[in-house]
Amino acid sequence: MQVSVETTEGLGRRMKVQVPAERVDQEVERRLKDMSGRVKMDGFRPGKVPMKIVRKQYGAQVRNEVLSEVVQQTYSEALEQEALRPAGNPHIEPTCTEEGKDLAFEATFDLLPEIEVQGIDQIRVERPQVEITDADVDNVLERLRKQHADYEAVDRAAQEEDRVVIDFHGTIDGEAFSGNAAEDAPVVLGAGQLPEAFEHALRGAQAGQELTVEHAFPEQADSDLAGRTAVFQVTVKRVEAPQVPELDEAFAAQLGIQDGGVEALRQAVRQNMESERDQAVRQRLKRQVLDQLAELNDLELPGSLIDGEVQALQEQQGQAGELPEADRSAYEEAARRRVKLGLLVNELVRSQGIELDRERMMQQLREMAANSGQDPSEALQQLAQDRETMQSLEASVIEEQVVDWLLEQVQTEDKPMSFDELMNSDAQSSASA
Repeated sequence: MQVSVETTEGLGRRMKVQVPAERVDQEVERRLKDMSGRVKMDGFRPGKVPMKIVRKQYGAQVRNEVLSEVVQQTYSEALEQEALRPAGNPHIEPTCTEEGKDLAFEATFDLLPEIEVQGIDQIRVERPQVEITDADVDNVLERLRKQHADYEAVDRAAQEEDRVVIDFHGTIDGEAFSGNAAEDAPVVLGAGQLPEAFEHALRGAQAGQELTVEHAFPEQADSDLAGRTAVFQVTVKRVEAPQVPELDEAFAAQLGIQDGGVEALRQAVRQNMESERDQAVRQRLKRQVLDQLAELNDLELPGSLIDGEVQALQEQQGQAGELPEADRSAYEEAARRRVKLGLLVNELVRSQGIELDRERMMQQLREMAANSGQDPSEALQQLAQDRETMQSLEASVIEEQVVDWLLEQVQTEDKPMSFDELMNSDAQSSASA
């Protein structure tokens, strides 16, 4: 087997492989002989079909199968021979498949970069120290009460936290557009359900009032409405005031606390807040350590991996096909970060000998099954048989193990903060990420 490799651009490589014709021909002949002993054909006894007829009937099919297998085998052999580590699947183009001639093909692919992880000793992270107080629990209970409020019509101007029921119809340059109209739409003032222009117009409005509201769609909006101004005709049909339930045993029962009343509800809320706090602290630490790891390591990134991540991000957003350059650049920035971190994490797994924690993986799998809404044992079995789910879960667990290892190496400083400060800043960081 002859192999030659040339650099196309950066990490790109083109590998030409030539395989002796005998390798293909001998395998084709072996398979045809094997078939001749088993094939059934009218006019012949089983196993007595002449090779000439078997070859004429099945030769092309068998040869194509052998060619495909030999290409895959010799591609792997050539990589090993040349000590190459491809970053993903290759594009393979046969250049000669004629019978009696050497098989030849070209494989184009990107290499994985050579990586030496640097700067771990320079990473400094802040670990939030959050004590959940009685006042924090009170705030959550107050929000729960407002979320479970009933609304009653009132004969007054609308104010913050009221629910205003409206009809609206919007146009741009006199023309209707998708999503431009609704009837009996409930809007809770202050909840951010509609743009601020709407909420501002509705504050102080009364039932029966007709309003005209202008709204300019943001320039970065992901639609053909971006940067355009719509004019809405709005009719206020009702103004409703919230009737917040009392914090009592009945309210606790409404939230699923059947025994223990308000005190048991407070305990359940505190436990849930502690769980949310621990998750938020973990996410903040993880984000800090990975962000700094990425900043401290400048890598040449394989273009094929970036393209694959861009496509994955598109699919997550429900988009398909070719993107305009401006839209792709936004995806590409996130894709480059993901590719870089993936390469760095994989290198740390290799260099530090980090092995997958099977028990940790099974624990997460059990939690997924318990939260699926199905019978946990059946859900667990279904998840365990889903190859894509298991691969994704394995990657997630090994990444968490790498984060654990990094947090043991880096410098950590405790930072006191309130529960609301932690949760609000974590939500903002997640949104921007």
